Amino acid sequence: MGFTTGLLGGLTLTTALIHVSLSIHARNRIAQSAHLHQQSIILNQLVDGPPLPLPAPAPRVVQAGVWETAKDRWNAELEGNVKKLQSTDWDGVRDQVEEVVSRTWKRAFQKSRESVAEAGGK
Repeated sequence: MGFTTGLLGGLTLTTALIHVSLSIHARNRIAQSAHLHQQSIILNQLVDGPPLPLPAPAPRVVQAGVWETAKDRWNAELEGNVKKLQSTDWDGVRDQVEEVVSRTWKRAFQKSRESVAEAGGK
């Protein structure tokens, strides 16, 4: 075993032992602090009596913000549109569209026949 290896091994071992002992010491101090705090509270309650109950909190009025109001309006409008789509008689709509297209088609061909007849008659 060389000088460097022995030095590094000893340094690592020493550092690890210092770290572990400092960690244990810190945890013990935290636990002791918690115990002292609890004992202090208990002794103060024995001398002063139990603490007075806190008054009831004041009722809060909840007001919707601009974002919530906008979301509610959007949802109401969307709900109305969905109900309208669900209650629509789509067979009737199809029949109406077919009638309009049929009349337009007949007018277009009737005008073209009249213009052909006029052109042929001249």
